[in-house]
Amino acid sequence: MRTTNTIRVALMASVCLGSLSATLPSFAQDEPLALEEIQVTARRRTESLQDVPIAVTAFSANELALRGAADITDIAQIAPSVTLEPSRATNSTLTAFIRGVGQQDPLAGFEQGVALYLDDVYIARPQGALLDIYDIERIEILRGPQGTLYGRNAVGGAIKYVTKRLGDEPEFGLKFSYGSYDQMDVIAKGSVPMGEKVRVGATIASINRDGFGENFTTGEDNYNKEIFAARASVELLPSETVFIRISADYTDDDSNAVAGYRPYAGALSGTPVTESVYDTYAGATDHASTAGIDGNNEVTSKGVQGTIEWEASEVLTLKSVTAYREDYTESVIDFDSLAIDDFDAPVIYDNNQFSQELQALYSGERLSGVFGFYYLDASASNDFDVVLGQLGRVAYGSTLTAYTGGSVDTKAWSLFADLTYDLNEKASVSVGGRYTNDKRSADIFRGSYLNGNSPFFGNDAAIFLGASSDFEAERTFKDFSPRVALDYKLTEDALLYASFSQGFKAGSFDPRGANFSSPEVEDGFAPETLDSYEAGWKATWMDGRARTNIAVFYSNYKDMQIPGSLPIDMDGDGTNDGFVGTVTNAGKATIKGIEFEGNFLLSEHLTLQASLNVLDADIKEWILNGENVADQREVQNTPEFMSYVGLTYSTPVAGGTLNIGGNWSHKGSIVQFETPVAEIDQDAYDIANASIVWVSEDGKYTLGVHGKNLFDKQYKTAGYNFPTLGLENNITVFYGPPRTVTATFEVRF
Repeated sequence: MRTTNTIRVALMASVCLGSLSATLPSFAQDEPLALEEIQVTARRRTESLQDVPIAVTAFSANELALRGAADITDIAQIAPSVTLEPSRATNSTLTAFIRGVGQQDPLAGFEQGVALYLDDVYIARPQGALLDIYDIERIEILRGPQGTLYGRNAVGGAIKYVTKRLGDEPEFGLKFSYGSYDQMDVIAKGSVPMGEKVRVGATIASINRDGFGENFTTGEDNYNKEIFAARASVELLPSETVFIRISADYTDDDSNAVAGYRPYAGALSGTPVTESVYDTYAGATDHASTAGIDGNNEVTSKGVQGTIEWEASEVLTLKSVTAYREDYTESVIDFDSLAIDDFDAPVIYDNNQFSQELQALYSGERLSGVFGFYYLDASASNDFDVVLGQLGRVAYGSTLTAYTGGSVDTKAWSLFADLTYDLNEKASVSVGGRYTNDKRSADIFRGSYLNGNSPFFGNDAAIFLGASSDFEAERTFKDFSPRVALDYKLTEDALLYASFSQGFKAGSFDPRGANFSSPEVEDGFAPETLDSYEAGWKATWMDGRARTNIAVFYSNYKDMQIPGSLPIDMDGDGTNDGFVGTVTNAGKATIKGIEFEGNFLLSEHLTLQASLNVLDADIKEWILNGENVADQREVQNTPEFMSYVGLTYSTPVAGGTLNIGGNWSHKGSIVQFETPVAEIDQDAYDIANASIVWVSEDGKYTLGVHGKNLFDKQYKTAGYNFPTLGLENNITVFYGPPRTVTATFEVRF
């Protein structure tokens, strides 16, 4: 009840703030001042942000540059109801939550609850999905179910990473960044028109940084970065009505495996707690059990796509998007973060996808919309050893290993449409829907070995103890997800809307499931659905000098897919010497909240940006052994309250514009898993950042200094909780970046 009252108060405050913005003092009219209009493609067509009846936050390339944003996790401080973090033990795997919906398990068979798009291509797997910000036009965050237009797994929302189209003039640029922990980034880009009908361009990025901490066992850095990325494109304009774009991208992440902080000393080894939360004693990369991948940590992702747009008439555009993507990861997860091999895991993820989308976009006098077809053929596989070296030597006289190998293939297709009809000059109604046919095929094997790691990782001397799982299975899931919205223009600058939308995520198979003891895992787990009711108000005030957007929503979440793993005693001796996967389709949850975003041009030189959200996420039904334990569970990675305030002062200086900005963000407390764990859960915290950026009048030169986390706040972003697996009380925690300062220089010519 306390949270519900908070939402009511926040709603009243947001409406009052929106009303007050209309009474701000008027500025002199001799020079028209106005906020820049934001264009988005949330409904698959270019529209003003203020005309779209969807909760959308958009960031332009210029805005991100002024903030010194390095990757897409930086924007989570600003966008309401959004959590974006690196997944456990990695730099490149993304954990994303929007409005209480998301998923952080990267294994095959588990799908994300937030859809990530690179241009118009859906990225099916989280590995390699934590994209660095370079060579972009904008980033859009769509909150709430986007199943009709974005389909797969857009239950909580969608994130669109939109790259720049090439210009009709030669363009070249270099950007250098140097900062704390010997950060050294270099980005080079260029594009050249080859006559009137062909343009080519490329961008190369080298992103490097020493670690925030040290590995006292290996001598290597912990939390370092070593990333190379490239993107190239060719654009063809064979006629005034046809546009063709072929692009390719490649990313290679050779950063060290990230090891977590132990809040407790080793229970058996006595290894002390490190002084810094970024330091570690993790030694898994030097153990024999990881020799099969040479102790490597490497993530490569690459893709190619082709887009064809044909303006068939003044009202009809046909579009085709064809893409192939793949990623490959070799890594070592040191669950114990100790020098000894108490609980280590060499892992391999290998994913690929082919997708084809066809769209017909219609824009008539009163009717507009899109019809489309989508096809996906994807394969996701994982192989990993759980190496319990210390326990195995004590119990069996030899290293004990549990191998898990699993692949889940997907063949899915869908038909979708979304139409908007103008009832009159003020009112419009939108109706849409998507039919999905999603076929999943799984091949799962789990077995235990003595005498080192498993044969899959190169140990031919392994002694096979037996299998706990060996099955193939297949299921097809079908769904229709509707969307209905009504919007009404109170004035040319104020929009009211109300909508109903549904999100759907197909069921699948648990790659950690043990079918010998639990035959039901062969049936897989069920789909999850979310019904969302939303109302919003978008308004522009003071002749374009103030913009306020408010959204309130109520969601019914059914059959939430909750993956996990539990330690088990395989031989009945009272000691956990293995684990088993679990997937719970939690029966019911409700998520309701309010979101506010505001931009205010306070004067010719001063701009204010603010956002806040209040969420009440409550699990209503979770049946365990015949009992409802919902009161013991919480929705993970979903703070009750988030807020952001930023000020930017801009003034002419030395033949250019000097931009001085500062911002503060607050994030409420979160749990990392549905069952609270005090050691890894995060209390509410605040982050302060500041930037000073000078841009020459012709835009050729940019100089900047960016300070992040200025008060050096330590905050947890993820963790592992396996205190009873192994002998060392294995709980480890991962932290966000400490205070950093970065200087940047960019030249364009």
